[in-house]
Amino acid sequence: MTTRTVHSPGARTVALAAGADVLAVLVFAAVGRSSHAEAVAVFGVLSTAMPFLLGLLAGWLVVRAWRAPLRLPVGVAVWAGAVVVGLGLRAAFTHRLPLTFVLVVAVSLVLLLLGWRAVARLLARSRGHNAGPTTPRPG
Repeated sequence: MTTRTVHSPGARTVALAAGADVLAVLVFAAVGRSSHAEAVAVFGVLSTAMPFLLGLLAGWLVVRAWRAPLRLPVGVAVWAGAVVVGLGLRAAFTHRLPLTFVLVVAVSLVLLLLGWRAVARLLARSRGHNAGPTTPRPG
């Protein structure tokens, strides 16, 4: 009988994954501000992104995303943290949360946070990095 060896990602993979997640949230905030004819200045983008960045951090901590940041279930949990915490904080400060905004946030962030993971996994598979060696199970 064979088993797949479990290997943890390197520090470079974790750093790139965290950076990609942060970039995804910043892109979301910048596009959102731009679509509402708001300035896409650094401070404005950061203030818009901050609740979702805090949610992103919460998601990373809850699922310990650094252990397998490219796995899609990890991405789903990170996305859920960004959406739930981000919307909760935004509602707490703005005292309103239109349903259309909730839907745009959820859909935009799922595309951005899971999209880059799907592409990364496809690239890894095409390069043979995701196959992983198999070793016999000790009997």
